[in-house]
Amino acid sequence: MTIHRALLACLPLVLAASSLAQDKPVAFVGARILPIGSAPFDDGILVARGGVIAAVGARGSVAIPADAVVVDCKGKTLMPGLVDTHSHVGGGWGADDSAPIQPGVRMLDAVNCRDSGLQRAQAGGITTLNVMSGSGHLMSGQTIYLKNRDADTIEGLAYKFPDGSPMGGMKMANGTNSQGEAPFPGTRGKSASLVREQFIAAQEYRRKVQAANGDADKLPPRDLAMEGLLEVLDKKRIVHHHTHRHDDILTVLRLAKEFDFRVVLHHVSEAYKVADEIVAAHIPCSLIVIDTPGGKLEAMDFDARSAADLEARGAPELVAFHTDDWITDSRLFLRSAALAVRAGCSRETALAGLTKNPAAMLDLDKRVGTLEPGKDADVLVLSGDPFSVYTRVEQTWVEGVKVFDISVAADKKYAEGGWGVGQPRAENICCMGDRGDH
Repeated sequence: MTIHRALLACLPLVLAASSLAQDKPVAFVGARILPIGSAPFDDGILVARGGVIAAVGARGSVAIPADAVVVDCKGKTLMPGLVDTHSHVGGGWGADDSAPIQPGVRMLDAVNCRDSGLQRAQAGGITTLNVMSGSGHLMSGQTIYLKNRDADTIEGLAYKFPDGSPMGGMKMANGTNSQGEAPFPGTRGKSASLVREQFIAAQEYRRKVQAANGDADKLPPRDLAMEGLLEVLDKKRIVHHHTHRHDDILTVLRLAKEFDFRVVLHHVSEAYKVADEIVAAHIPCSLIVIDTPGGKLEAMDFDARSAADLEARGAPELVAFHTDDWITDSRLFLRSAALAVRAGCSRETALAGLTKNPAAMLDLDKRVGTLEPGKDADVLVLSGDPFSVYTRVEQTWVEGVKVFDISVAADKKYAEGGWGVGQPRAENICCMGDRGDH
């Protein structure tokens, strides 16, 4: 028998063993646990069974199942898997140069689920991602929410809406990125005008559909772009809106109020300038926090104190962070929140901004973001405090299955390798892809 055939013969046994391992409960024992939804405690125990958290508490309050796989976490820190509300891992591109507004485009059809960027994200402790296209369009299409497990198809990673369809939001942008030669807008005023026109067209489309009352002969021709916009207007999809300058932020707030859609503000480099308006509208902010400001004029006034300013106004739940990978490497996501703490944000809000708050911004807070019974067993084992520069992600677990272990050489390379680690081949993609910078 050839080696290849021998491996094939053994494969069913390997898969069976893997399945059995997943079926066994897992007990994380002895760690300092940061549940995020409640106060932290030492010498804790977390039990995961069937992909969800079965119990969590201090030693003595939680029974360890006799058949559990025990993970010794003495001296370690346990916290929920990180939720990245804005990522570009997976090498996918959305809308093209044919039009500035393309809501029918789906990242479902663009993301490479075998891209090594997903393993880098696992090495950084990211277990849930909102993967989207770039910001070179006023609307570049439908994002996709991914559970960062190991899978061979994008459907195997995708969260699902209640109707079974892949879950995601709608990517929008304003400012300079989405400006250009016709048919793209040349000014900020024209940008907002084009967006208004499209939402009004969607409202008209809905009226025609409703007027047809199910009569196929009276229904307007099916329009994927209009269907995508209606999902926004019907609040099924959340708008994830790239915006930097204070005036651009206010334009988004104005449009959201006018058309009554749900929105998360992304980047918001100048959120601190209009924090009162953001809090009054109760609009969540997914902040990028960097230690080397620059790169574009509209981010010139970036200040890391935005998270602290929102918190000071009594709205810590509006604060989240993101990587915008590769703008910030997924492996350095914890550092983003640490920089916000240095700028005045509380430790509690910063931790929630990596887990609980972004989960809510993706409508996933019933499944992820905190360590409590019934939620997905997405768990990080850290070597120390999450905001220490010396701390490393040692293990990442998704739904009770270990997907990253720094003690394993094949995994460690994703934690320590350079750009493109794990890619079988390299290519220069500096000038490829959709319009605009992220």
